[in-house]
Amino acid sequence: MRATLNSWLFKQVDNSALVAFRIIFGLLLACEAFGSIATGMVRRQFIEPEFTFTFIGFEFLEPIPGNWMYVFYSVMGVAGLMVMVGYKYRIAITYYAITWTYVYLLQKSSYNNHCYLMMLLNYIMIFLPAHRSVSVDSTIDPSIKREHMSRGIYVFIIGLIWIVYAYATVAKFYPDWLDGSFPRYLMSTRGKNWDILQHEWAHEAIKYFGLTFDLLIVPFLLWKRTRWIAVAASIFFHLFNSVVFKIGIFPYMALSFLLFFFSVQKVHQWFLWKKPFYDKGEIIVPKYRNVIIAAGSIFLAVMLLLPLRHWTIKDDVFWTEEGHRLSWRMMLRSRTGRATFIIQNKDTGDRSIVNLSDYLSSKQERSVQSKPDFMWQFAQKLKQEYKAKGEDIAVYIDAQVGINGRRPSQFTDPTVDIAATEWDQFKHHEWILPSPGYDRPKPPGK
Repeated sequence: MRATLNSWLFKQVDNSALVAFRIIFGLLLACEAFGSIATGMVRRQFIEPEFTFTFIGFEFLEPIPGNWMYVFYSVMGVAGLMVMVGYKYRIAITYYAITWTYVYLLQKSSYNNHCYLMMLLNYIMIFLPAHRSVSVDSTIDPSIKREHMSRGIYVFIIGLIWIVYAYATVAKFYPDWLDGSFPRYLMSTRGKNWDILQHEWAHEAIKYFGLTFDLLIVPFLLWKRTRWIAVAASIFFHLFNSVVFKIGIFPYMALSFLLFFFSVQKVHQWFLWKKPFYDKGEIIVPKYRNVIIAAGSIFLAVMLLLPLRHWTIKDDVFWTEEGHRLSWRMMLRSRTGRATFIIQNKDTGDRSIVNLSDYLSSKQERSVQSKPDFMWQFAQKLKQEYKAKGEDIAVYIDAQVGINGRRPSQFTDPTVDIAATEWDQFKHHEWILPSPGYDRPKPPGK
């Protein structure tokens, strides 16, 4: 058994796929950093707002004052280019992993699963020998040069990709996707500039294609007979998402995963034909074999289990949002809401309504009126602010939330002092009222 596992995981194969992925990934990291400056994202997310909504538990994180976030992102961009060319690779990818984690945890107003996946990939790439060929490092120090890697790297990366797509598939088995109402609503909002996407046949096509793609893409890529069908579907799917939804580098990062599904001979021939090709097929068992297998297995197990946590939490995750993050629940719902934050002085009983625009950007306002973790954090922010002025206050929230174009329903219990409650990542919060259940939503304007 041990010998079979060693043969399966530690047989050496040509490393062209990993090297080509490093080059593409590094370029995309640089584009993400420099693009965030050029598009104004850094200004909107970190410079203009009075404060940022961090992930709960990381409230100690603060943006770098003044315009230094521009410098911070610029250095990230340089680190991405260093990853691309393989110069000081380990230092550069470690720096990007840490700094991306910082900005990821620092603000969640623009949260999506793509940012989470990029954070994971940064840390994974630290431990992979992606710089040992076609790199400045291997040119400067020929002793590190290798044209091969363990086949287990393929197994690990494909395993992670499969988990992501599998959960994206499972999450689509809910009424709004299966009856086509969410694709219709999504196209009426995010795809409203495309007349062709407003037809019923387009909504049905998106429904079936989205579900089928997530379900079959990895098996079809693994099977030689269906691989090119899957490649064509991938190109169409990810370019469609890029053009219609404008979700940054993720579609191109997802397309770069295709490198790991073709034979090593093909990848070498197409992308790195000047690099020596390795075909000896040796089995080289690393010194820390057991640690490597255990670490990889534990990581994939966590990726399998973490998205299931919402099933242990009371009520529907679509309504409560509890357990939504870090679970590959992608492009599944749209939340709108209106919330009134009421402050009551505990000593005098005086009440006043908070003007949200005095504190928040327009994007933060939308989130704080529809997402419970934002509501709770803003209540804590208000409590701290008034405490600094010598006032002890309660914060009540009267919020109505609508999912996927539905008429808003009462979301919070307006009699509960939210500022006096605790937040638990793995439990239901009783101030969130029960889900009103499903009814078929109507597109805006109908």
